[in-house]
Amino acid sequence: MRAALIACLLCALPGAHAAEAVEVCFNYGCASRVQVELADDGLAGVAAVLAAAADAEAERGAIARAVGMMQRLAARETPIAADRGGNFLDDDVAGRMDCIDHSTTTTHFLELMAARGWLRFHRVLPAERRAPWLVLQHFSAVIEETDAPPLRAPVAAAPAVVVPDYVAPMLALCDCGEVLADVAPVVPARLEPEREVSQNPGARFAVDSWFVDHGEPAVVLPLADWLNGEGPNVQ
Repeated sequence: MRAALIACLLCALPGAHAAEAVEVCFNYGCASRVQVELADDGLAGVAAVLAAAADAEAERGAIARAVGMMQRLAARETPIAADRGGNFLDDDVAGRMDCIDHSTTTTHFLELMAARGWLRFHRVLPAERRAPWLVLQHFSAVIEETDAPPLRAPVAAAPAVVVPDYVAPMLALCDCGEVLADVAPVVPARLEPEREVSQNPGARFAVDSWFVDHGEPAVVLPLADWLNGEGPNVQ
């Protein structure tokens, strides 16, 4: 409920109601490029998923889901719904996407999220390339963890009504019970409980949607592992 409310507030910001143009690449090597208009009614769910993330680790999971959601939105105006994980299950199909298509499009999606202020624990970096066997190469979108946003400041209680000491005995003598009940006691300031937040500023992660079928959450893993060839075997 809280995440949905935040998403509605984000979409209510000035200038947030215009459709967002994002370039989507497909048909291998970005042979086809289409400017897709993503309206806020479709992006509200993306905003809600990201708003629910309480720390960097949770935000990476939310980013994985958000990429898949934005692919499904983009499929309303492009044939990319035909795309399947890897390069062989969708060979010669219109709308197929190789790693160049995926890394380029996913980076555009991430840049949109960042531009709207939906990424609070990460920033977007240029796509990375790996070539573990010299001839074969592979590309992926990349994010970097940033310093966590500050926790909320202590929340002070509403100021209590200051009542002189002699007032209560006077009210008691006149049998004014209802008035006495309205006299608010002094309530101390309430502090938000501290929570442990896992932080690793500077850590980089691959966001690789090439591994999965269209619309599924992208694979997010440490960039060093990705560069070393890690990831699902889809060949």
